[in-house]
Amino acid sequence: MSPWEAMIPVAMFIVFAAIVKFIVDSSTRKKLIEKGLVDEKVKHLFPEKPKPQPLTSLKWGMVCIGVGIALLVGRLAPYDLREEVTIGAMFVLAGLALVIYYFMASRKSKKPNEENEQGQSMS
Repeated sequence: MSPWEAMIPVAMFIVFAAIVKFIVDSSTRKKLIEKGLVDEKVKHLFPEKPKPQPLTSLKWGMVCIGVGIALLVGRLAPYDLREEVTIGAMFVLAGLALVIYYFMASRKSKKPNEENEQGQSMS
């Protein structure tokens, strides 16, 4: 076994340890801030928990479906064009999914504003 092959497990251990340390330190800081044991100047560094974004899951679901369909289309292409068709279809269908998502998200974001405007005009 060469020395370079032995470095892979060592590097993976170091990365894993660094990730665990970062997570533990972050949770400790958040607990200190929640208990008020930290200066007010530091609180802005740790924003509140983000609100769930269901539209984000929709976006990535649509992109993954587009890429999956592109892979299936690529398998149906002739052997000599298979790579080009697969890559082209991936970009086209993933881009199409993002465009469709944009219109869906913009329509969804306009609905609450329109309802608020109608509610304010009635009162």
